Amino acid sequence: MAKIHFLTQGCSANVADSEVMMGLLQEAGHVIVDSLDDADLIVFNTCTVKGPTENFFWRKLEILKDRLVLVAGCIPQSEQDLSRLEEHSLVGTYDIDRICEAVNETLNGDRVVFLSKKNRSRLNLPKCRVNPLVEIVPISHGCLGSCNYCITKRARGELHSYPVKDIVKHIRNSDAKQIWLTSQDNGAYGLDIDTDLIELLYEIVAIPGDFKVRVGMANPEHVKMLGQDLIKAFKNEKIYKFLHLPVQSGSDSVLKAMGRKYTVDDFKNIMKSFRKAFPMINIATDIICGFPTETEEDFQSTLDLIKETKLDIINISRFWPRPGTKAAEMEQQERPEIKRRTKMVTELFHRVAAETNRRWIGWQGQIMIAENGKPGSFIGRNFAYKQVVLKDEGLSIGQVLDVRIDSAMVFDIRGKII
Repeated sequence: MAKIHFLTQGCSANVADSEVMMGLLQEAGHVIVDSLDDADLIVFNTCTVKGPTENFFWRKLEILKDRLVLVAGCIPQSEQDLSRLEEHSLVGTYDIDRICEAVNETLNGDRVVFLSKKNRSRLNLPKCRVNPLVEIVPISHGCLGSCNYCITKRARGELHSYPVKDIVKHIRNSDAKQIWLTSQDNGAYGLDIDTDLIELLYEIVAIPGDFKVRVGMANPEHVKMLGQDLIKAFKNEKIYKFLHLPVQSGSDSVLKAMGRKYTVDDFKNIMKSFRKAFPMINIATDIICGFPTETEEDFQSTLDLIKETKLDIINISRFWPRPGTKAAEMEQQERPEIKRRTKMVTELFHRVAAETNRRWIGWQGQIMIAENGKPGSFIGRNFAYKQVVLKDEGLSIGQVLDVRIDSAMVFDIRGKII
């Protein structure tokens, strides 16, 4: 049996796919190794959502040209010209359950290409969790969107929701303390199988056990549709008071050009409703700077939105034209201008986040240690999935502690054990 090393790019769904592939390989007798140098074969699970991420993949693949590399994930699934990958075995996003076959054939000197479009559940399969505290649970594959800038649709396809009973079984069999529900759009869950995210959440929180649920990204048009019933479901103490609601732009004209299916007011109204119900809720969003149609006025609207909403987390991206998308065919902004706008958004967000985080100073409550931080520190999460840094020694992952927050930074809050 072989020693296998994994390189994983991208979102939590990709991490979950790698965990399943590692679990299947371990069950088959292979050994997963941390060191790339020790590996007989490298599985490179790829992401194509951003240009820089894909560029990193091609550079890394060139560095590894003398190694045995199996390429998995979104790049082989979405790539229109596979000639650049003709020396590598390929496993797409639909075929992760065939990883053992692919690895064995590759080790024997044969190239395989598994790039089907047939969706098969990745639930209730062997897993090797990256973080023993966290169970990443894919609740669906694909999405209902048609965003003009996104290439992920080619890799993940149309929405395919997994049955509630399969998701519940998967979570019941887990001993994790954090359950992350992940997909390309959690808000769309169930719309293809006559259910929805609300029903799923009620079934999950009814599972016995001491765990908390983090609901991953959900697009505003679907959160708006779920309305107050979703807020009611969020009131369960097992659900983190955390909402990832991607706005992408503060301009309705840009949202329309992007192919997004909501308005800025929709986004703001959702935020207001959740903040009214949960005053300390932790809200994250995504913003793209420099979309082809974004004027200076549009950009100013985005800055105004950040100032008004005082978001906790903003994932900021420069626009990159992705091959084969409608946005790639539009007249592009100059790269220095995109860089300028990105810098302005980043600087503004840092000021806003530092101010927003100060509301936590003096808060006392429980956190769960989630991961190791910098040397001499640990990172915990509170009821709002807020990142809490403790400068202490000898703590352990999963430990629950009472803390008091005494300082706030841009990306975290910091405290002491009480």
